[in-house]
Amino acid sequence: MQLQLNQLEVKPGQRVLLRNISWNEFEQILDELGNSRASRLAYYKGLLEIMVPLAEHEDGKILISNLVEILLEELNIEFRNLGSTTFKRKDMASGVEPDACFYIQHEAAIRGKDKIDVNVDPPPDLAIEIDITSASEIKKSSYEALGVPELWIYDGRSLQIYVLQHQYVATHQSQIFPNLPIVEVIPQYVAQSKVQGRNAAIKAFRVWIQQLSFL
Repeated sequence: MQLQLNQLEVKPGQRVLLRNISWNEFEQILDELGNSRASRLAYYKGLLEIMVPLAEHEDGKILISNLVEILLEELNIEFRNLGSTTFKRKDMASGVEPDACFYIQHEAAIRGKDKIDVNVDPPPDLAIEIDITSASEIKKSSYEALGVPELWIYDGRSLQIYVLQHQYVATHQSQIFPNLPIVEVIPQYVAQSKVQGRNAAIKAFRVWIQQLSFL
């Protein structure tokens, strides 16, 4: 590549878009950057996006992941949280690093595996993206191509849910948690954490789940 990655300066909250990037170049960039980095990459059909998250972005990612974990624990559903694992498929010309992702329905299929290969393993059942500054269409297209069944996008105020039906369709109802008002309660407890603190919000959320009539 003529452009060296060390020539790029991507500040927190910013995205850089590189065009006409081959699959081999994408894999070389992943190798060059390594795993110990703040940036996250998304690749789709020659377009490569490099993003460095803000602190607010990381706060939202961690808290929403915590809420999902508590929900699954209280519902007694096995899961595996694989965070920002890199998922890629050359045949789909797609690669993505989620802000957070969960194996739920397919947890047993990847249980105990140290490396996940979506060429043979199922994709995550749920991906979560925190888009504080602007939505990433490249990431959304990558998730769609990889076959991730459900995508949540949180913009700092509201939560959007997309379910895969050949392509992503916006909905107010999660297929993973069909009996719960996810689009209302997740932003509610994220907002509560900013006022009362993380622990208070988490405890209140757990109490709310335990009081649900169908548990």
